[in-house]
Amino acid sequence: MSQMISAELVDLELDRAADSKAAAARSLAERMVALGRVTDLDGFLADVAAREAQMPTGLDGGIGIPHCRSAHVTEPTLAFGRSAAGIDFGAPDGPADLIFLIAAPAGADDAHLSILSNLARQLMDGDFTAALRAAKTAGEAAALIGGEEAATPDTSTPDTAPQAPQEAAPQAPAPAAADRPFRIVAVTSCPTGIAHTYMAAESLERAGRAEGVEVSVETQGSSGFTRLDPDVIAAADGVIFAHDVPVRDKERFAGKATVDVGVKAGVNRPAELIAEVRDKAARGEITESGAKPSPVEAAGEPGEGYGTKLRKWLMSGVSYMVPFVAAGGLLIALGFALGGYKVSDAPSVMDHFLWTDTSSWGALLFQVGGVAFKFLVPVLAGYIAYGMADRPGLVPGFVGGAIALDIKAGFLGGLAAGLIAGAVVMAIQKVKIPVSLRGIMPVVVIPLISSAVVGFLMFLVIGEPISKLQSALTSWLNGLNGANVIVLGVILGLMMCFDLGGPLNKVAYTFAIGGLADGTAGSFKVMAAVMAAGMIPPLSMALATTVRGRLFTRTERENGKAAWVLGASFVTEGAIPFAAVDPLRVIPSAMAGGAVTGALSMAFGCTLRAPHGGIFVVPLIGNALLYLVAIAAGTVVSAALVVLLKGLRKQRPEPEDAAIGSAEKREVAVVA
Repeated sequence: MSQMISAELVDLELDRAADSKAAAARSLAERMVALGRVTDLDGFLADVAAREAQMPTGLDGGIGIPHCRSAHVTEPTLAFGRSAAGIDFGAPDGPADLIFLIAAPAGADDAHLSILSNLARQLMDGDFTAALRAAKTAGEAAALIGGEEAATPDTSTPDTAPQAPQEAAPQAPAPAAADRPFRIVAVTSCPTGIAHTYMAAESLERAGRAEGVEVSVETQGSSGFTRLDPDVIAAADGVIFAHDVPVRDKERFAGKATVDVGVKAGVNRPAELIAEVRDKAARGEITESGAKPSPVEAAGEPGEGYGTKLRKWLMSGVSYMVPFVAAGGLLIALGFALGGYKVSDAPSVMDHFLWTDTSSWGALLFQVGGVAFKFLVPVLAGYIAYGMADRPGLVPGFVGGAIALDIKAGFLGGLAAGLIAGAVVMAIQKVKIPVSLRGIMPVVVIPLISSAVVGFLMFLVIGEPISKLQSALTSWLNGLNGANVIVLGVILGLMMCFDLGGPLNKVAYTFAIGGLADGTAGSFKVMAAVMAAGMIPPLSMALATTVRGRLFTRTERENGKAAWVLGASFVTEGAIPFAAVDPLRVIPSAMAGGAVTGALSMAFGCTLRAPHGGIFVVPLIGNALLYLVAIAAGTVVSAALVVLLKGLRKQRPEPEDAAIGSAEKREVAVVA
């Protein structure tokens, strides 16, 4: 550890240079740059900000631990700052006074990541954090962190580090044998697998020792993971999953009482989790299929609001549907390109196919794409239900989606069917079932009852109203003209560019691809406007870095080169590196350009039958020349605005050497 931190990387008066987490990260990162550990300050800070956006890095006990893996890091490095005033890193108990900035190279090896994991575990030790609070010099603090001397706490300094509660929560009787303690196996994992993964593991182990419970933890970190012994899992009475990314090989843990939470819950409230899993085991609540989908995959934390959960459930369905949309849409578009617009009337290629006839090949592609499109609504409904209720939701979800397709309820019917199926399965799972019937529940009982209920509701209750609503929406799209078309284009353009691939972007994209299955002219116009607007953010940033490169850092100019390709390919996320560094200038500029492009595309009557592809499907676009004009106009508007806004601020010259820690550089950073 000692080679990762030195006195030059320690600031015991961080509050003099920083009063926010962004400023704290910059101040500590400047020390790394000065030592040559980080090659590009802004690029590295963008990576830190992106990691922070996934989940706040503040921990109970006054600890902030911003961290990331970055291509701008030359070797694993730690910087430490102490702030008397405290800096808010999003911890539930308030600001952090101990701040650790962890920088790991993008390709950090297992040994280095193990060292970082050791630090994460040390932070759960009250003696260690107390000694850091009492350290008098930067050298003393660096030695403590580097392990060069024992951490002796100053008894006059209050210990506010995270501790396992001294009084355990009331313990329910365990189904374990009387001559052995209750046994728990746990899995911890966080998005980067560097800090929270190991801190949660240490916290659970400490709480287990305090309560007389055996806790064995499998840390699924960046350096890979060592699986728990199957005998240990088999002997366990309960399971705790503390994770923000999918648990790997989760089927190993099926058939046990399970508590499934985010990784920060494992850090902050381990005793509660242990008490909860013991209570579930005493009641005989057994999870048949291992861990539920993680927050990355599906519904997230029980404490999240219903709106957040609903968004994640819907996005679960959309994420599985998009590959079918891409394959089916592109095949249909290629079919039209080869066989002309009459290809939709061609007989089945099973009955008529000429190997040397281009139109026959067009008919083949069109018909294969049509088959792929028939899966859109069932897959959407099935995986919405999966996001809500895990694997048992798939059968009623697919059945409900197929019914929606059959009764012409379309995309809206699929949404409703998926939500109903998930809700029905979740309700069934709450019913207490005799132990003798649990084995057949996921295979027979749940699919049977849930499919029957969903079928009844879709056919006889809500199917017809949704079908009429879908028909009215289709008619409205086809009837749009004049100013109404332009307004719709503006709205779609703004939505596509607001969060650069985030939820609002996906809502607009989902609206567009949902209409493709109807095959109407209005839906083709919407798809064209959505794709064109989605190309604007990366294309405009690429243009801006080309024409006014001095307004951007070296890293941004390099990202600008890649943004040409990403924008041309309809990958809106290509603008994220620019927005992460300067969101107040980049995002409004992108939205303005997207609105212009969406409005022009709709006004020009451009159509698109393919759901993706960017400029590579231009031959398949109706009014292709005007479509390119709309994209060019939006790109120019957005690039001009971002150049104007950046030009209004006082410029920060790019460092010529590694001496970022100088007073001059600090002065410039404050101005920016």
